[in-house]
Amino acid sequence: MTSSLDALLHPRSVAVIGASDTPGRIGGRPISNMLTTGYAGRIFPINPKYQTVQGLPGYATLAEVPDPVDCAIIAVPAVDAVQAMRGCADAGVKAVVAFTSGFAEHGEAGARAQRELSAIAREAGIRLVGPNCLGVFSVRENWFGTFASVPSMGPLKAGPVGMISQSGAYGSHMFMVAQARGVGVDHWVTTGNEADVDVAEVIAHYVAEPAVKVIVAYAEGVQDMGRMIAALDAARAAQKPVIFMKVGRSGVGAAAAASHTASLAGSDALYDALFQQHGVYRADTTEELVDIAYACQFGIFPRGRRVSLQTISGGVGVQMADAADAKGLDVAPLPEATQAKLKALIPFAGVRNPVDFTGKALAEPDLMTQNISLTIDEADYHSHVIYVASVPAAPFTREVCQRIFAELRDKYPHEVMVMSLIAPPEVRQFYEELNIPCFEDPSLAVRALAALTRFGEVFAAARRGVPPAPPPGAMAVPGSPVNEYEAKRILASWGLPVTEDVLAASSDQAVDAWRTIQGPVVMKIASPDILHKTEIGGVLLGAETAEAVRRDFAALMERAHSQCPDARIEGVIVAPLIRGGVETVLGVVRDPLFGPAVMFGLGGVFVETLGDVAFRLAPFDEQEARCMIDSIRGRAILDGARGAPPADVDALAGALAALSVFAAENADALETIDVNPFVVLPEGAVALDALIVPSQVRDESV
Repeated sequence: MTSSLDALLHPRSVAVIGASDTPGRIGGRPISNMLTTGYAGRIFPINPKYQTVQGLPGYATLAEVPDPVDCAIIAVPAVDAVQAMRGCADAGVKAVVAFTSGFAEHGEAGARAQRELSAIAREAGIRLVGPNCLGVFSVRENWFGTFASVPSMGPLKAGPVGMISQSGAYGSHMFMVAQARGVGVDHWVTTGNEADVDVAEVIAHYVAEPAVKVIVAYAEGVQDMGRMIAALDAARAAQKPVIFMKVGRSGVGAAAAASHTASLAGSDALYDALFQQHGVYRADTTEELVDIAYACQFGIFPRGRRVSLQTISGGVGVQMADAADAKGLDVAPLPEATQAKLKALIPFAGVRNPVDFTGKALAEPDLMTQNISLTIDEADYHSHVIYVASVPAAPFTREVCQRIFAELRDKYPHEVMVMSLIAPPEVRQFYEELNIPCFEDPSLAVRALAALTRFGEVFAAARRGVPPAPPPGAMAVPGSPVNEYEAKRILASWGLPVTEDVLAASSDQAVDAWRTIQGPVVMKIASPDILHKTEIGGVLLGAETAEAVRRDFAALMERAHSQCPDARIEGVIVAPLIRGGVETVLGVVRDPLFGPAVMFGLGGVFVETLGDVAFRLAPFDEQEARCMIDSIRGRAILDGARGAPPADVDALAGALAALSVFAAENADALETIDVNPFVVLPEGAVALDALIVPSQVRDESV
């Protein structure tokens, strides 16, 4: 991020290279749009065919323009675009928007031409958007550097939202849907092939723009993950919500990887990790993207998850309660004393939460005031969803509803309220001006409130925690595969708890180890070439006598030599048999884009069949580790199931944070890590098995 994008989003003068006198052509639309909307800066059409363009003086070349040019639009064929870019460099242009297609999206010749564009821009200090993009605009300044038809679609609503899209066509669609929903958008950028400016840099620029309060982004991929992380962290620190649609839910070809962790990882899982970790709301549909942006533009973010549900319909109240519970909101009951007061007001009302003030509110609308006021005054709720159907739009209740909610807002100026109502835009506008977002569907009102609550939590946390420092004496990842015993020694040096194992080279040493452990033992073959020991019967459980230990030692050695004759056999691991606790799986996978990512899940069917796992990008602190633990569907098992004691979640979080630091510090040397099982006990936790695969090592072993 070497320079500002001010010249791109706030140009005082614009040149259109390839300008057309026909407003409907690609080279004519930006000029027509700016003239129609009243752009206050200078416009310089560049085309040797015209002396005037749409009533403006034309210029044969950019060199003939008498004044400095902040931003130039390139709207010429690909064969002429590189020369046009050179002209921009010679003229001292600060920013370029390249509509032209036919570059990296069209094969190697196009890619070479795109690299040439980038080199010219970099050498001249020009900020380049595109090529192959739909352009940029700023509604407030009537600057429309785009050939989209957006400005001709009617009056545009400016507001606190900044949009970025890699796709031009989808960016236009997203903007128009947002306008129809009442989302006020000022800045809009489509990045196209991203020869220079990318989505991450635009996000960072919006963070620095005081007028932008909400950021909406669409991308098919990210080129520079470090830049994206920095931009998202800056948005979080500035308390600007980021709503992101990332499409392309494909894997990263992990099927050939050596470890279990890698087979569960995919690019989409890691994008989820990125967004969770950096406080981003990920939308799956345009409707969701726009709805959450609409809610965020009001700037109201609850300070907690306790929600009050008020409704004129008992059935809708149940729907809202279900939606709130599914989104993790706390539908806590009202205090009993408050319930009694509400029951006295409306004997047939439901008063626990949701509060159903029934159809009696149609005859006595002031009951809504009393219900809502009592709820706010006597219960500690962080937010309120109020369903009133079409009551605010009905002729006989419209004015009284406006009075009621105006008085409520005056009395409770900072209370977070979201309404669900069926009403025309002019009626909704009244409530929106009271800083109350409005939704027709009550479940979508709850969804939006859950998103606002999530952002409230993200902003309250202020910034990401600091991961633990590497401990003294921490061991590096070796350059070649190691057996389980060595893998555990390495992990232990980074602070992960492991079993007290002994590597025995003979049956006598194995018996000595058993005597030291003083209890039943687990015996496993030790070989850097046998990654999956159970597949050859290389793990035996429960030996409790010297005779059993000798027998198991001999059996393990015979199986290893017979089934893997070329494998290096380094002995037998003798470890204490651990009973009880909750089996979990910890792991690390290194992704070419994201770098190392840590995986966590419960063991057994939860990982193997349900894929119930969470990822986070390394490194992170224990607080983020707890968020990771809480995100899995089977989380309640750690709290104790069927009378089992609760597991030590603090020990688990500490191990995850330590593993993330190990992964980050050894990123270039690691391919994957599996710690499976990692048993979480009522007090403490311990790794029973471990696999470390150095980089460039593939699954060519058993």
